[in-house]
Amino acid sequence: MASYCGNSGEVCVSVWEKSEGNTIDTFCHNPENPIHGIMLKDYNNSRCEMGREGRNGEIDICSCSEDECNDIVYFNTPSLSKLSANTGFKLRKLCKFCDEQPSTCNSTSSCLSNCSITAICEDPSEICVSIWREKSEGNTIDTFCHNPENPIHGIMLKDYNNSRCEMRRREGTNGEVDICSCSEDECNDIVYFTTPCSPRVETSLAVSLAVVCLVPLLVFAVVIVSLFYFYQVCCQHKKGGVHDRSEIRAIITEDDRSDSSSTHANSLNHNTELLPIELDMQVGKGRFAEVYKAKLKQGSSAAGEQFQTVAVKVFPYEEHLSWKNEKDIFSDAELRHENILHFLTAEERKSPVSKQYWLITAYHEQGNLQDYLSRHVVSWAELCVLGGSLARGVAHLHSDRTPCGGQKVPIAHRDLKSSNILVKHDLSCCLCDFGLSLRLDSSLSVDELANSGQVGTARYMAPEVLESRINLENIESFKQTDVYSMALVLWEMTSRCDAIGDVKEYEPPFHKVQEHPCVESMKDSVIRDRERPDIPNSWANHLGVQSVCKTIEECWDHDPEARLTALCVAERFIQLEQLDKLSQRSSSQEKIPQTSVSDEKKSTTVPSAGLTEKQHHHQH
Repeated sequence: MASYCGNSGEVCVSVWEKSEGNTIDTFCHNPENPIHGIMLKDYNNSRCEMGREGRNGEIDICSCSEDECNDIVYFNTPSLSKLSANTGFKLRKLCKFCDEQPSTCNSTSSCLSNCSITAICEDPSEICVSIWREKSEGNTIDTFCHNPENPIHGIMLKDYNNSRCEMRRREGTNGEVDICSCSEDECNDIVYFTTPCSPRVETSLAVSLAVVCLVPLLVFAVVIVSLFYFYQVCCQHKKGGVHDRSEIRAIITEDDRSDSSSTHANSLNHNTELLPIELDMQVGKGRFAEVYKAKLKQGSSAAGEQFQTVAVKVFPYEEHLSWKNEKDIFSDAELRHENILHFLTAEERKSPVSKQYWLITAYHEQGNLQDYLSRHVVSWAELCVLGGSLARGVAHLHSDRTPCGGQKVPIAHRDLKSSNILVKHDLSCCLCDFGLSLRLDSSLSVDELANSGQVGTARYMAPEVLESRINLENIESFKQTDVYSMALVLWEMTSRCDAIGDVKEYEPPFHKVQEHPCVESMKDSVIRDRERPDIPNSWANHLGVQSVCKTIEECWDHDPEARLTALCVAERFIQLEQLDKLSQRSSSQEKIPQTSVSDEKKSTTVPSAGLTEKQHHHQH
């Protein structure tokens, strides 16, 4: 169970006590006040490291300042000799916990428990269980925590180390029941039935019913598969895509020569076998995972083994939820877009030390946008490519439609920043790192949206995120926070464009605050002082840059409702690129003749992206 802290200055705390059974207490606390006579120290950490405190060292306590960071606590004290150094102590499981209640389940497919109560299991070894009963007066379902070492209604549980609750019909002391068990948080909220028709009927009747059940399903499946096939052919034809595996391999090889990356998401691994991957070197490290350049074996030839270069994002065991969230986002086929990082597959791997979770994606040699801007000054044309592709990627993420016109669930990135944007070989951008992203499903309730938390990087947080005042009644509010963050990234690009004149060394937005500003520091600058990154007057000397700056200012407006949409920003960059191409057709050395009033009027109707003679000379 997670909750918002009552005061913005509060931190996360865990207190562990050794008694007849070890107990742990988790809560929010203002570090300016003592706990059990103890003043907290070193609470500005990302993880909760236990220290023995008190006059006689009688209490283990830890504190940290990131969201839900007290969910895993780390022991370093010699008194806990049975635990290795830095061993994580996981909190007890969360399970749906409702007494027997009416159920709409009909023993086919899957359904929700409709239980609104979540409980913390009393014992760490307990798992989540659901029992479904078929009754003449109405079906019922019961959800609870249970120790698998003990029987339930005379039944010993099996196969409970699963991520989902799959029903099995078992004979108990009071007759037959359908029971399932699983070992992940709240996994008993959805129950899955594996038998399409009830096994209680006579054999001959069962065969007849099976035919009646399966034939329409098979016909329906054939229709769906056919429609999906033609839909995919339509999309692939529009995108210039292919379906044959040998063709995919050929294009991968071609891409490797120019981009060192694959452009075919979800193409490589649709089975349970692990891909033949060899990690090469670490190229990035974030809060939740490490990123490696790696070799994916493609086969052998006369010249030797062939490899495709890919990127592998490696999550440690304790970051399973971050991996799962990003995997679920990437697994949506409708997410595919040229300005979204191409996803290959997700895998669970066992290392010599512990289990790891991998995300395997395309690899881009240029690295992330922040590193690229640190090393390079960009031209006006390159700024248009970078900015336009970024806006198109965010617009696709936010859209409820695919490029082919199909339906799509909008997604809010919620951690948009230059280090979470990759630069491709053609200098276009693609979005990555969806660990904090949120699917904006229209069925989400206000409570579910509220529980999504205050997430992101403080430097790039919109004012309403810093204040935890997002309008939860409108899912567009989450898109508006992304647009604010995108404006800061566009400012970073513009600050490194040679069209502004004197280009300084790369600096992140709000660089004067501090290197790694906290939420409180950003609130002082963004909310109290209404500050934004500086846009010098000299930037307006270039009419195209002037137009980009106007767009930036409209995107980081303090009022979320006043901000542009990502689609509108993308359209503005398309206009800038088109106008720039038109201006390049004229001579860069001579002024356009203005021999008549009508010609003069035409020249003044060109939007602000047009370049002056001097600027053309500078560009070329």
